[in-house]
Amino acid sequence: MDQVKEYGQGRFKTSSEKEVCIVTIIGEIEGHDNLSSNTKTTKYEHLIPQLIEIDNDKLTDGILFVLNTIGGDVECGLAIAELIASLHKPTVSLVMGGSHSIGIPLAVATTYSFIVPSATMMVHPVRMSGTVVGAPQTFFQFYQMQERIVNFITRHSSIEKESFEELMLSKNMMAKDLGTVLVGKEAVDVGLISEVGGLEKAIKKLEEMM
Repeated sequence: MDQVKEYGQGRFKTSSEKEVCIVTIIGEIEGHDNLSSNTKTTKYEHLIPQLIEIDNDKLTDGILFVLNTIGGDVECGLAIAELIASLHKPTVSLVMGGSHSIGIPLAVATTYSFIVPSATMMVHPVRMSGTVVGAPQTFFQFYQMQERIVNFITRHSSIEKESFEELMLSKNMMAKDLGTVLVGKEAVDVGLISEVGGLEKAIKKLEEMM
């Protein structure tokens, strides 16, 4: 119960007696700066050591990632996604409410991914708040960061780079910004997510992989 309360993690045994660790990624991915105490966050300094420990735990046969995130810190979110992709245990992700922005690499980093019919994924360019220096070097920094994210997503999903960039830079959907909101099956149709499905399908797939 302490793991659930503090970190949103739990464990259960499948019908085949395999032990699965549940890892939730919720709210905003908190990076190098602390967010408000009123904000629901996933802290990278908590999640990174936990994932390393889980992956080296002999009792754990597979990991189920449950996502409902609005995105957050790009560097830290991408670091977590790279770590998830490098785990040697079977991994499945399940997008329940949403997996927006930097949540997309987190959703596709697992071996197989699911999304429920009502869940959303928001694709948009890299954004930065605060003072921005108007210089070519600043543009290059934005471009380089965006390329890292796009390349990760296209390596770990079925979507082509050109198709993803079209979604990211679309002007047709979001009134005050660029981007695209994909709902349920739309995320599967474009190649981001493997399959539409809920908890039952996610557990069944994980059992097959284990």
